Amino acid sequence: MTSITHADLAQFTGSEQWFRHSLMRNITYTEGVQYLAEKAGAYWLVDKVATLQLEPVVRTEEFQVWKLKVADNRATLVCEDGNDNVVYREEIAFTDFPLDHIDLWFTE
Repeated sequence: MTSITHADLAQFTGSEQWFRHSLMRNITYTEGVQYLAEKAGAYWLVDKVATLQLEPVVRTEEFQVWKLKVADNRATLVCEDGNDNVVYREEIAFTDFPLDHIDLWFTE
């Protein structure tokens, strides 16, 4: 894992290349998410968002905002519906995720 900043991620505003998730083959993600996974060692986060699509309460949301907030090597992962309504919430007891927060958008 190398260091990563929010400024590093600001360069990703669109996508010309898509990556297919290794387990959930129907899910693709952008090069910005791939960069985040590589540089922040966050493949676990990509896997978490992808596999949680199997949960009915998550899967029914066509537009999802995934918010990871980190403090003191602990994190909270929340999925919202785009209107600030929480659909899913999970406390993560330990993480070495290098940023204090990240928001990822997921659409059908």
